[in-house]
Amino acid sequence: MNIAIVGTGYVGLVSGACFADTGAIVTCVDVNEDKIRALQQGEIPIYEPGLDELVLKNARAGRLKFTTDLASVLNDQEIVFSAVGTPPDEDGSADLNYVLQVARTIGENLKKYIVVVTKSTVPVGTAKKVRNAIQAELDRRGVAVDFDVASNPEFLKEGNAIKDFMSPDRVVVGVESERAKKLLTKLYKPFLINNFRVIFMDIPSAEMTKYAANSMLATRISFMNDIANLCELVGADVNMVRAGIGADTRIGRKFLYAGCGYGGSCFPKDVKALIKTADDNGYSMEVLKAVERVNERQKTILFSKLQKAYPSEDLAGKTIAIWGLAFKPETDDMRESTALVMIRKLLGAGCRVRAYDPVAMGECRRILGDAVTYCKDMYDAVLDADALLLLTEWKEFRLPSWQVVKKSMRRSLVIDGRNIFDSDELHELGFEYFGIGK
Repeated sequence: MNIAIVGTGYVGLVSGACFADTGAIVTCVDVNEDKIRALQQGEIPIYEPGLDELVLKNARAGRLKFTTDLASVLNDQEIVFSAVGTPPDEDGSADLNYVLQVARTIGENLKKYIVVVTKSTVPVGTAKKVRNAIQAELDRRGVAVDFDVASNPEFLKEGNAIKDFMSPDRVVVGVESERAKKLLTKLYKPFLINNFRVIFMDIPSAEMTKYAANSMLATRISFMNDIANLCELVGADVNMVRAGIGADTRIGRKFLYAGCGYGGSCFPKDVKALIKTADDNGYSMEVLKAVERVNERQKTILFSKLQKAYPSEDLAGKTIAIWGLAFKPETDDMRESTALVMIRKLLGAGCRVRAYDPVAMGECRRILGDAVTYCKDMYDAVLDADALLLLTEWKEFRLPSWQVVKKSMRRSLVIDGRNIFDSDELHELGFEYFGIGK
């Protein structure tokens, strides 16, 4: 089966490599010539565990190809996925310029029936705009070519994307014709064989499902962070509260961890976009507006704890160690990360920042330059530090040699933004310890 995927970012490249691994012949398309040239040479532009091996394996097998020219390959395909970026505009709405440009290119060159599938996260009603953009170009050319549009939102977690794609909780597909449904059923047959759920629905419902799913998860995070902050004030322990409510099968245990705020490419953007969609339709998403406010406040909570640890002193001149820069483990993605908020506040207060992250330091340097000292490992980061802030729960941070850390630091102060350390152990070792919600 021949398919094309337009956009070789996180979603497009992972999807392309995984579809190729199930036997499809996949052509990945991107207008960025440098990126395509690098991919053709086996260089992977993003960090995702296992992705480099999967891309190289399927490229060598001839099932995964890369090009900058959609027009030249369009009419060899049965399905074309649009996986281009939909960055937020200033008002929070999703920018559909790239999505509609892909649609216009398809309309300008289409000669045979295909299914055009939007895989990017897009607002309800986007499929209709895509259809209209393609049809307008066909009308301008004076040709009649049948085509279908569909929606197939992705639910990949960064750091676990390949497993999520190959063993999904569910695959959501929005279609408007039996012909399109038949083709997409054929494409997803390897997943049906393994009894994974492929849920077909109308297109607007599929478009809404993606936003609703991410917004629900963001809501759970902000709710628990709100509960954690109250726990501190009343003397409760949020970890015990989480265990108590997570045992309720109606609630479950996932996404109930208190911390220092969510980030990344999905939750912040999708919450904003859903709020804007509601506003545009005369409805106010009050819960999600609160979710957003709580999260923005939570990203500064470690700075507040640091200030409380130095109640009578100016933070200027203090050396602050940071463990973790990415918004979550197993990625180098720093979009909307708590680390960016924290570092900017620390630098604004006159602090010196020494940071370590297993993979995201290059990305941090790209964003912030040399305002931060980038360290060779986590022990280098705490050298002469007046405080240690844990922002990302990478596995290598879970069992450090606290004796080495204590000897290296100027003041044995640990502020744990992800509640991964044992407070009793640290107190016994002579550390000052502050977590979230306890």
